[in-house]
Amino acid sequence: MFGLTPVGFFHTLISITAVIAGICAYVQERRIHPDDVAGEIYIWATIFACLTGFGLFVHGGFGKAHVLGIATLLVLTVAALAGKRNIFGRASLYVETVFYSATFLFHMIPGMTETLTRLPAGRPVFANPEDPGLQALMGILFLLFLIGAGYQVKSLRPALSENRVERAMQ
Repeated sequence: MFGLTPVGFFHTLISITAVIAGICAYVQERRIHPDDVAGEIYIWATIFACLTGFGLFVHGGFGKAHVLGIATLLVLTVAALAGKRNIFGRASLYVETVFYSATFLFHMIPGMTETLTRLPAGRPVFANPEDPGLQALMGILFLLFLIGAGYQVKSLRPALSENRVERAMQ
């Protein structure tokens, strides 16, 4: 189907699951949080999507998508450490939130590229990943990520201030 191998099809299903869970997390919590059901599903589906992605060699070998998979796993690890171990001190909640959001952007890059260079069948929207229109779309996605991350950071500030006041009063 659409030139996908069985591994590619399974990888796509897992990736779609992660994206849907990520959207649910954003709707429910305005961020991806590992203690939330949608956040936990997102994180595990993202890990499995990365791992299955390492078995895909569409362009003949180790490539940009594999590097993005490694980067995603590293960013997930930093986000988890920030959230669980507080390794960035007062900035840990910001790092956790923005890094999990970055992994959502990382899903969008290959997701949009693969979809828009394959569909509609026989006449895809973009000819190849280097198509200027697709590159512009990637720039727009990055801009939306920056705006969203800025909004998340701004919305976390009151929560952090309340926590500091509560701790000071104890």
